[in-house]
Amino acid sequence: MKVLNIHGFASAGSTGSATQLRNHLYAKGVQVLSPDIPVEPLRAINFLREYVAEHQPDLVVATSMGAMYAEQLRGIRRILVNPSFHMAKLLTFRGMGRQEFRNKRMDGEREFKVDKQMIAEFKEVEKESFVGITAEEKKLVWGLFGTKDKNVNCQPDFRKHYGESQMTLFDGEHYLNGVVLGKVIIPMVETLLCLQ
Repeated sequence: MKVLNIHGFASAGSTGSATQLRNHLYAKGVQVLSPDIPVEPLRAINFLREYVAEHQPDLVVATSMGAMYAEQLRGIRRILVNPSFHMAKLLTFRGMGRQEFRNKRMDGEREFKVDKQMIAEFKEVEKESFVGITAEEKKLVWGLFGTKDKNVNCQPDFRKHYGESQMTLFDGEHYLNGVVLGKVIIPMVETLLCLQ
């Protein structure tokens, strides 16, 4: 079995969340895939669609910006953790200019620039959010939301399109830590993959 981890903004496939998932699930025969997502939004969503088609993961676990992309990956089970569905607006007001990556990237890049082009691309990608959701699709998506998330609150968006029954609140912030992964994320992954 395979789990695809999709990291958040200014992060990388080497994120601690992916490492903890990999370390825990390896003994249960699950391969955790965690590639670096391209910085450019249009490249990123196309990369992810091709990656899913090629690797056929059984489950996607995605956080923040990564969860915004993952929501659009129809036909596969997805856990969206603290999804950030409005990246263009968020970055316009809080993120223009040079940004440093929080985790080591495979290409060695250490920083990138948020500019008008990136904002425009996020707006373009965000137009595809929540498009074509069927009753069957709703059953494939779970939204997990930290009650102390001070960065993003997209609960109303998720509730509107996927329903209350697909939502879970957890005691945590926007960025995941080992406790939340161990008590919330990993048990859900194990349940969905029938590993328990």
